[in-house]
Amino acid sequence: MSLPPPPPGPLPLRRRRRRPTVLGLCTEGLYRVSGNKTDQDNIQKQFDQDHNISLVSMEVTVNAVAGALKAFFADLPDPLIPYSLHPDLLEAAKIPDKTERLHALKEIVKKFHPVNYDVFRYIITHLNRVSQQNKVNLMTADNLSICFWPTLMRPDFENREFLSTTKIHQSVVETFIQQCQFFFYNGEIVETANTVAPPPPSNPGQLVEPMVPLQLPPPLQPQLIQPQLQTDPLGII
Repeated sequence: MSLPPPPPGPLPLRRRRRRPTVLGLCTEGLYRVSGNKTDQDNIQKQFDQDHNISLVSMEVTVNAVAGALKAFFADLPDPLIPYSLHPDLLEAAKIPDKTERLHALKEIVKKFHPVNYDVFRYIITHLNRVSQQNKVNLMTADNLSICFWPTLMRPDFENREFLSTTKIHQSVVETFIQQCQFFFYNGEIVETANTVAPPPPSNPGQLVEPMVPLQLPPPLQPQLIQPQLQTDPLGII
């Protein structure tokens, strides 16, 4: 099975890029299925000591590596998507016109600190590549955004007012995944379903239709990384 070519990246990443592995990107439930917590913690510990760790020699599962990556962002002192830009992102996500909405989001992401911008582009590019294999891994941009938006934005879940905007938060991350080429590589806008959150009802007494919970398939058993995966089981680079 052949995979589509990855989006262009920064020059240092292009030099290091290897052919992505089918096992990594096509693992069913990638980022949704939990890996072994002990393996995940060990990966994080080893990575803190040496950023060039060999995941193959550790004999860990793809899901453990995916969990370690999510935990890395969760453990950052501040979220990758700066708190200061959350209000702007949420307002931009409500713009009805798709083209105007995407251009507004593109201007906001340019305000990220350079390091945040580069890392955000990197992880969104990876998630876009994962979503391209959704017929196999069952992880669409929508599913991936559900898994990642709480980690990348890290809002205040104890704030009751926040509960009314959770779908908008998710739609922001989903849009970045879907429109990765447009936001970061001067690509064209991709035709997708409209993910903008619906406006509140004009009648205050009108009931809002309850949100239907996402129905995901049951998790599979994690798969062991095989030696031929080299050191990049997720196909990030």
